Amino acid sequence: MVRRAIYFSGRVQGVGFRYNTARIAIGYEVSGFVENLSDGRVHVVVEGACQQVDAFICHLCDHMSQYISQRQVQHHPATGEFGGSGSHVFAIRR
Repeated sequence: MVRRAIYFSGRVQGVGFRYNTARIAIGYEVSGFVENLSDGRVHVVVEGACQQVDAFICHLCDHMSQYISQRQVQHHPATGEFGGSGSHVFAIRR
């Protein structure tokens, strides 16, 4: 299990980025959340098996590429914050 925190910059707010992130997450065995930040970026935190997390991030970046100018990925050990293995909850936060 791994945890990734991703910060997306560009025209990422007001374009359905959070909705699309949560929709894409349904297709993967991942848990986490997506939220808008006050500085205009979008913050995504995702946990799951390394292969699932990386595939989810790749799919998200491909799908939303026209809106993303930069992304910063931070690698962390999984915390189980979202229920651990077998739990696939992905939330949209404000």
